[in-house]
Amino acid sequence: MQDKTTTADQAMALIRDGDVVTTTGFVQSCIPEMLHAALEKRFLDKGHPRDLTLVMCAGAGDSKGLGTGRLHHEGLLKRVIAGNFGRMPKVAQAAMDEKICGYNLPQGVISQLYRACAAGQPGLFSKVGLHTFVDPRYGGGKVNKKTQEDIVKSHVIDGEEWLFYKATKIDVAFIRGTSADPSGNISMEKEALTLDCLAQAMAAHNNGGIVIAQVERIVEEGSISPKDVKVPGILVDCVVVADPPEMHRMNYGVMYDPGLSGEIRVPTKGMLKMPLDQRKIIARRAAFELPPNGAVNLGVGAPDGVAAIANEEKVTPYITLTTEAGAVGGVLAGGSSFGSSRNAHAIMDQNQMFDFYDGGGLDLTCLGMAECDAWGNVNSSRFGGKLNGSGGFINISQNSRAVVFAGTFTAGGLQIALEDGQLRIVQEGRNRKFVQDIEQITFSGTYASSRNQPVLYVTERCVFQLTDRGIELIEVAPGIDIDRDILAHMSFRPLMENVIEMDARIFQDKPMGLLDDLLNANLADRVTYEAERNMMFVNLEGWSIKKKQDVEDLTRVLEEACKKTGRKVKSIVNQNGFRVAEDLYEDYMKSVVYLLKRYSVTTAHFSTSAFMRLKMREALSSRSLRPHIFETSEEARVALEGSGASGMRG
Repeated sequence: MQDKTTTADQAMALIRDGDVVTTTGFVQSCIPEMLHAALEKRFLDKGHPRDLTLVMCAGAGDSKGLGTGRLHHEGLLKRVIAGNFGRMPKVAQAAMDEKICGYNLPQGVISQLYRACAAGQPGLFSKVGLHTFVDPRYGGGKVNKKTQEDIVKSHVIDGEEWLFYKATKIDVAFIRGTSADPSGNISMEKEALTLDCLAQAMAAHNNGGIVIAQVERIVEEGSISPKDVKVPGILVDCVVVADPPEMHRMNYGVMYDPGLSGEIRVPTKGMLKMPLDQRKIIARRAAFELPPNGAVNLGVGAPDGVAAIANEEKVTPYITLTTEAGAVGGVLAGGSSFGSSRNAHAIMDQNQMFDFYDGGGLDLTCLGMAECDAWGNVNSSRFGGKLNGSGGFINISQNSRAVVFAGTFTAGGLQIALEDGQLRIVQEGRNRKFVQDIEQITFSGTYASSRNQPVLYVTERCVFQLTDRGIELIEVAPGIDIDRDILAHMSFRPLMENVIEMDARIFQDKPMGLLDDLLNANLADRVTYEAERNMMFVNLEGWSIKKKQDVEDLTRVLEEACKKTGRKVKSIVNQNGFRVAEDLYEDYMKSVVYLLKRYSVTTAHFSTSAFMRLKMREALSSRSLRPHIFETSEEARVALEGSGASGMRG
């Protein structure tokens, strides 16, 4: 029986000049730090191996030189294919200086390409990346002029657009686990995530390459239960024990946390509350979009605060938060632990999570944004003279049913103050985010609009929504002046037809009662009935239909109210500030028609939004209903009381 335990130096000696090397790690977690350090040391000492191609999914480093940031030395790398460059800024700079070739591909695509490599397939067909900078019509993911080879091609299959991503064969795989036996069987009991270690190992092994595993300890042969073996020894060539232990930290900020590895469950009541600053304001507003019983993904930065808000508001049991790294359920971790979760329900491999995302499994994602233009296009990958990379942004944003982009309105030095529930801008940020032209399209607003994908843009002072005519300002924080605090700091003028005030609870340092809102527990309070006039008033002001359950709940509440009257009613519906997600509009109109025909004598809707009035008229007219949509409540009331025959009827 072969003992595969070896030293890091001996393992590095097996890597040849020109090899394609892949490594594991997600942001600051699960990084085989000792292997990266040993590869760097061998190159500096020997000048070899050199001219390597680095393939990696997510960023794996601290942005200050650790992780893959160690591989920046000139001559060590020739080419990089990565989902993220921000965690290795010197490598990114080398690409921007035309010293190495580079591709920025969607994180999920690279993750899935490992499986294609393992199976001996030429590549991967996917719709992910269409109409973004990854699309060959807009650059093909190339990060500089030095990069010439096309590894992304567009195809039309049965009338549909697809992208084909060419697989790059793997020669060396760096993976990480907790325990290994002498035969190389790897378990991950103390790891926060499993990532793509199995697929990477299989890709290298099946290509005749080598697999080097970094572990915390060696255990007796046969002592790892078969179901606990994440990477079987037949795929592993070398096992290196991390020394010193700091080379095997759970992440750069945490040596070891059994709550993140799932070995224990931790109480959530004692978790620290976020201070009421701009980050919490943004997270609170975004949290209003959470879909009960839905699957949710949260990005890094401002969006990961939504997990803390969900916990504060006792919403966590009613939603399933996920990360692209593979965590399902629990309370998502932030900071250096981003990507992992405490009290997780399950940990999936990263490529399997992206299968779930790409196939439409996500109900909502909340992601960051660096730049946004008038058409709702978002840049989060290359801005401010820096190559950051898209990470999983493209997979997630294109395939989630609904999207919330979250971030401060301006960047660089923004300071705010809250005074009696009013928001005041103390110091404006130096950099505009809402600009005429973004540097790179990471998310196509035009493409999203063509697919009726609901999209919001949430900041600390206002909220925009995506329409087929561009982005529309729909909410403004209390205390904010539109001209002074919003339009003066944008490079374009958004649509403005029906602007309402953001929910006042967001700006008060006490629980918001969010759970009742998400479960529509108070929806019945929006319906009142006057028996003397047989008049029903339905107040939908400021309410939103964000998910199919909202349509069902509204239909149920209205039907119950109508049944209680024992007769058909006249009704007035207030739709000021009322929003319906574009992909749910047909469901909503079916409900409207059903209720009108079954329970209405005559009905009048009113809204200050000209667009909403026009849309309602068109939708009802197409269903052979005579629509009366008014601008004010007084017009609606007069019409109903003046002539019973002048309302809407089937």
